[in-house]
Amino acid sequence: MAVGKIKKSIKGKGKGKKAVDVFTRKEWYDVRAPAVFPVRDVGKTLVTKSTGNKLASDSLRGRVFETCLADLTKNEEDSHRKIKLKCEEVEGTKVLTTFYGMDLVRHKMGSLIKKWQSLIEAHVDVKTTDGYTLRMFCIAFTKKKQNQVKKTCYVKAGQAKKVRAKMIEVMTNTASKSDMKQLTQKLIPEVIGKEVEKVCSGIFPLQNCYVRKVKLLNSPSFDLTKLMEQHEDGGEETGAKLDRANPLVEHTTLKGSGGRL
Repeated sequence: MAVGKIKKSIKGKGKGKKAVDVFTRKEWYDVRAPAVFPVRDVGKTLVTKSTGNKLASDSLRGRVFETCLADLTKNEEDSHRKIKLKCEEVEGTKVLTTFYGMDLVRHKMGSLIKKWQSLIEAHVDVKTTDGYTLRMFCIAFTKKKQNQVKKTCYVKAGQAKKVRAKMIEVMTNTASKSDMKQLTQKLIPEVIGKEVEKVCSGIFPLQNCYVRKVKLLNSPSFDLTKLMEQHEDGGEETGAKLDRANPLVEHTTLKGSGGRL
């Protein structure tokens, strides 16, 4: 403070304000994954309570959640994948989501890239039967042939071009013949990656073939009926299988002349 400067006393400022806990104006909602995943409960999300014309459901719609695939399948082998889910509708305290994208984690990609081999990558825009437009990225690495002595296994430019064409063909055929639910079921166990390895084995032997990323570019107009179908458990009750050799129903003969009434 400068010498001779008079310090002014400020009165009335900062008085009367109470410390308000922000979380008193918030409420929790349960995030639900589609029925294609074994584990439906993703977690919880926080949102401001409905006040006036501003509804809590409006703030939740369009929110994107990212989770590990291993948490949805109870399988630690799927821990290298991230799944994105997008909120489409709010039902009570439940947030109903749909598949929004998929990606490989960074450390998994780093572990695949090595010396003395070639990396081949391709991407294509595909459309499912129910109107979703996706961009799929496929990645593969070359491997040594059987009984190969040579240290390296580099692919030629012409061979890489043929492998990319096969990748695009497999991804397009798989997506164009499936709806979003069927495509998600094929992406989880790496069906497309195994098919690419099998098809390209005649061109050049491949290993570690994955659909490394899936992006949702466009989706059809919102349909509540289709959304509820994706969230149906599908647990239809069926009767017990009847053993023809030992039937549960015993045959009885009515009393009368010759077993007739």
